[in-house]
Amino acid sequence: MLRVWGRTTSINVQKVLWCLAEAGTPYERIDAGLAFGKNNEDWYRQMNPNGLVPTIDDDGFILWESNAIVRYLAARYAPGTLCPTDERERADADRWMEWHSTSAWGGALRIVFFNLYRVAPEKRDLAAVTSALAQSIGYFRTLDAQLAGRRFITGERFNMGDIPMGAATHRFLNMPIERPQLPALQAWYERLLERPAFRTHVALPLS
Repeated sequence: MLRVWGRTTSINVQKVLWCLAEAGTPYERIDAGLAFGKNNEDWYRQMNPNGLVPTIDDDGFILWESNAIVRYLAARYAPGTLCPTDERERADADRWMEWHSTSAWGGALRIVFFNLYRVAPEKRDLAAVTSALAQSIGYFRTLDAQLAGRRFITGERFNMGDIPMGAATHRFLNMPIERPQLPALQAWYERLLERPAFRTHVALPLS
């Protein structure tokens, strides 16, 4: 059976679990990271030299980096649905997955989230939070514009391109921060909330 190492509070693990649930793929999850440890032990670093979560083992195939895992799972277990078969549609989904990593989450919102939820109040870098929040709002305005007139990021069908930004959007809309009104983004988020897999694995209290 496919194994996933990682804690359920990690946004990167949540993306993988959401993808697996959408694909209907059975798996075993093993807690790892932060209070659960394991990720810095030698046996784990032999699988994932970064010592981060998630890591998966699919019948002996070891893979790390959450968006790469989502792409792999979508292609292997949900071709034609989560992973578009049309090359251009797939590239479009892939583009938004890359944008999530380099810009919307990895470039800005991650700084806000980690300062508010993973750093003690007296150690928070409020200047960094202010700057990153301004950048984040700009990125989410871009996503709001993309979603105008669309049910999902790349069109009418949900696919792997929605997964990383769906997880990031849950944080953006539920952190105690000031946000502009983004109606297309909000409507898309509400459509995601209609999906049982999203509610189970992503739409959780932030911590």
